[in-house]
Amino acid sequence: MQKVKIPITIEPTRAAQKRMSFIGYVPLNNLTRLSESLVDSAGDVDVSVHCGTDEQGLVYLEGNAEVQVQVTCERCGDPMSMALTCSFAYTPIHGDDSAHDDIPQRYDVVEKDEHGEVNLRQLVEDELILALPLFPMHEEGQCDPAKLQMTWGEIEPEPEKPNPFAVLQELKKK
Repeated sequence: MQKVKIPITIEPTRAAQKRMSFIGYVPLNNLTRLSESLVDSAGDVDVSVHCGTDEQGLVYLEGNAEVQVQVTCERCGDPMSMALTCSFAYTPIHGDDSAHDDIPQRYDVVEKDEHGEVNLRQLVEDELILALPLFPMHEEGQCDPAKLQMTWGEIEPEPEKPNPFAVLQELKKK
Protein backbone atom coordinates (compact mmCIF):
# COMPACT_ATOMS: atom_id res chain seq x y z
CA MET A 1 0.00 0.00 0.00
CA GLN A 2 1.30 3.40 -0.97
CA LYS A 3 1.73 6.13 1.61
CA VAL A 4 -0.37 9.22 0.93
CA LYS A 5 0.05 12.73 2.33
CA ILE A 6 -2.62 13.76 4.82
CA PRO A 7 -4.61 16.82 3.63
CA ILE A 8 -3.78 20.12 5.28
CA THR A 9 -7.41 21.00 6.07
CA ILE A 10 -10.64 19.02 6.11
CA GLU A 11 -14.30 19.94 6.40
CA PRO A 12 -15.21 17.84 9.47
CA THR A 13 -19.01 17.75 9.06
CA ARG A 14 -18.84 16.45 5.51
CA ALA A 15 -16.06 14.01 6.42
CA ALA A 16 -18.11 12.72 9.38
CA GLN A 17 -21.21 12.21 7.22
CA LYS A 18 -19.14 10.08 4.84
CA ARG A 19 -17.29 8.40 7.76
CA MET A 20 -14.00 9.20 6.10
CA SER A 21 -10.63 7.97 7.28
CA PHE A 22 -7.30 9.51 6.43
CA ILE A 23 -4.30 7.21 6.76
CA GLY A 24 -0.97 8.49 5.56
CA TYR A 25 1.89 10.75 6.52
CA VAL A 26 2.90 14.34 7.07
CA PRO A 27 6.51 15.33 6.25
CA LEU A 28 8.22 16.28 9.51
CA ASN A 29 9.86 19.33 7.94
CA ASN A 30 6.35 20.78 7.27
CA LEU A 31 5.72 20.93 11.03
CA THR A 32 7.87 23.99 11.70
CA ARG A 33 7.00 24.55 15.37
CA LEU A 34 7.87 20.93 16.23
CA SER A 35 11.03 21.03 14.06
CA GLU A 36 12.39 23.91 16.16
CA SER A 37 12.76 21.51 19.12
CA LEU A 38 14.46 18.77 17.10
CA VAL A 39 18.04 18.15 16.03
CA ASP A 40 16.96 16.81 12.62
CA SER A 41 13.63 17.27 10.87
CA ALA A 42 14.04 14.46 8.36
CA GLY A 43 11.36 11.80 8.21
CA ASP A 44 7.60 11.47 8.16
CA VAL A 45 4.88 11.42 10.78
CA ASP A 46 2.56 8.44 10.36
CA VAL A 47 -0.99 9.71 10.89
CA SER A 48 -4.35 8.00 11.09
CA VAL A 49 -7.55 10.08 11.47
CA HIS A 50 -11.13 8.79 11.52
CA CYS A 51 -14.17 11.06 11.27
CA GLY A 52 -17.65 10.26 12.45
CA THR A 53 -20.68 11.17 14.50
CA ASP A 54 -21.20 9.84 18.04
CA GLU A 55 -24.38 8.89 19.94
CA GLN A 56 -25.06 12.53 20.88
CA GLY A 57 -24.81 13.63 17.28
CA LEU A 58 -21.45 15.35 17.79
CA VAL A 59 -18.99 15.32 14.92
CA TYR A 60 -15.61 13.97 16.02
CA LEU A 61 -12.10 13.52 14.69
CA GLU A 62 -10.07 10.85 16.40
CA GLY A 63 -6.77 9.33 15.55
CA ASN A 64 -3.14 8.88 16.38
CA ALA A 65 0.27 9.95 15.16
CA GLU A 66 3.73 8.38 15.46
CA VAL A 67 7.18 9.60 14.53
CA GLN A 68 10.81 8.83 15.35
CA VAL A 69 12.65 12.10 16.16
CA GLN A 70 16.16 13.24 17.05
CA VAL A 71 16.35 15.50 20.13
CA THR A 72 19.19 16.79 22.27
CA CYS A 73 19.78 15.07 25.61
CA GLU A 74 19.58 17.70 28.35
CA ARG A 75 22.07 15.79 30.51
CA CYS A 76 24.99 15.29 28.11
CA GLY A 77 24.10 17.39 25.04
CA ASP A 78 24.34 14.50 22.56
CA PRO A 79 21.57 13.80 20.04
CA MET A 80 19.26 10.95 20.91
CA SER A 81 16.51 9.12 19.09
CA MET A 82 13.03 9.09 20.59
CA ALA A 83 9.66 7.75 19.50
CA LEU A 84 6.76 10.18 19.86
CA THR A 85 3.25 8.75 19.84
CA CYS A 86 -0.03 10.47 20.59
CA SER A 87 -3.74 9.76 20.41
CA PHE A 88 -6.37 12.45 20.12
CA ALA A 89 -10.12 12.99 19.90
CA TYR A 90 -11.59 16.37 18.92
CA THR A 91 -15.00 17.76 18.23
CA PRO A 92 -15.09 20.84 16.00
CA ILE A 93 -17.09 23.93 16.96
CA HIS A 94 -17.56 27.43 15.61
CA GLY A 95 -15.74 30.15 17.53
CA ASP A 96 -18.98 31.69 18.79
CA ASP A 97 -20.58 28.39 19.94
CA SER A 98 -21.78 28.51 23.53
CA ALA A 99 -22.39 24.74 23.73
CA HIS A 100 -19.01 24.01 25.35
CA ASP A 101 -20.76 22.64 28.47
CA ASP A 102 -22.54 19.88 26.52
CA ILE A 103 -19.33 18.40 25.11
CA PRO A 104 -18.16 15.18 26.84
CA GLN A 105 -14.75 15.15 28.51
CA ARG A 106 -13.39 12.53 26.10
CA TYR A 107 -13.24 15.21 23.38
CA ASP A 108 -11.01 18.22 23.11
CA VAL A 109 -12.46 21.21 21.30
CA VAL A 110 -11.09 22.60 18.04
CA GLU A 111 -12.40 25.72 16.33
CA LYS A 112 -13.38 25.71 12.67
CA ASP A 113 -12.01 28.49 10.49
CA GLU A 114 -14.16 30.93 8.49
CA HIS A 115 -14.68 28.27 5.78
CA GLY A 116 -15.87 25.63 8.27
CA GLU A 117 -12.62 23.67 7.98
CA VAL A 118 -10.14 22.34 10.52
CA ASN A 119 -6.36 22.43 9.99
CA LEU A 120 -5.47 18.75 10.40
CA ARG A 121 -1.71 19.24 10.22
CA GLN A 122 -1.82 21.84 12.96
CA LEU A 123 -3.78 19.43 15.19
CA VAL A 124 -1.19 16.70 14.65
CA GLU A 125 1.65 19.14 15.28
CA ASP A 126 0.04 20.39 18.52
CA GLU A 127 -0.40 16.83 19.79
CA LEU A 128 3.20 15.88 18.99
CA ILE A 129 4.51 19.01 20.71
CA LEU A 130 2.54 18.01 23.80
CA ALA A 131 3.99 14.49 23.59
CA LEU A 132 7.55 15.85 23.50
CA PRO A 133 9.15 15.67 26.97
CA LEU A 134 10.22 18.95 28.56
CA PHE A 135 13.69 17.60 29.34
CA PRO A 136 14.60 14.70 27.06
CA MET A 137 17.41 12.62 28.56
CA HIS A 138 19.14 9.32 27.88
CA GLU A 139 18.45 6.51 30.31
CA GLU A 140 20.57 6.56 33.47
CA GLY A 141 24.11 5.43 32.61
CA GLN A 142 23.81 5.88 28.82
CA CYS A 143 25.26 9.37 28.73
CA ASP A 144 28.99 9.81 28.12
CA PRO A 145 30.55 10.29 31.60
CA ALA A 146 33.19 12.63 30.19
CA LYS A 147 30.48 15.10 29.13
CA LEU A 148 28.67 15.11 32.45
CA GLN A 149 29.70 18.00 34.65
CA MET A 150 28.80 16.62 38.03
CA THR A 151 30.84 17.01 41.17
CA TRP A 152 30.65 14.73 44.12
CA GLY A 153 31.70 15.45 47.65
CA GLU A 154 30.80 17.18 50.84
CA ILE A 155 28.98 20.47 50.98
CA GLU A 156 30.76 22.90 53.25
CA PRO A 157 28.61 24.55 55.93
CA GLU A 158 27.95 28.23 55.41
CA PRO A 159 29.81 30.59 57.71
CA GLU A 160 27.63 32.04 60.42
CA LYS A 161 26.41 35.53 59.69
CA PRO A 162 25.54 38.05 62.38
CA ASN A 163 21.84 38.18 63.17
CA PRO A 164 20.39 41.43 61.76
CA PHE A 165 17.84 41.47 64.59
CA ALA A 166 20.44 41.34 67.36
CA VAL A 167 20.11 45.11 67.79
CA LEU A 168 16.37 44.67 68.46
CA GLN A 169 17.14 41.98 71.04
CA GLU A 170 19.37 44.45 72.86
CA LEU A 171 16.66 47.12 72.80
CA LYS A 172 14.16 44.65 74.18
CA LYS A 173 16.41 43.97 77.19
CA LYS A 174 16.51 47.68 78.11
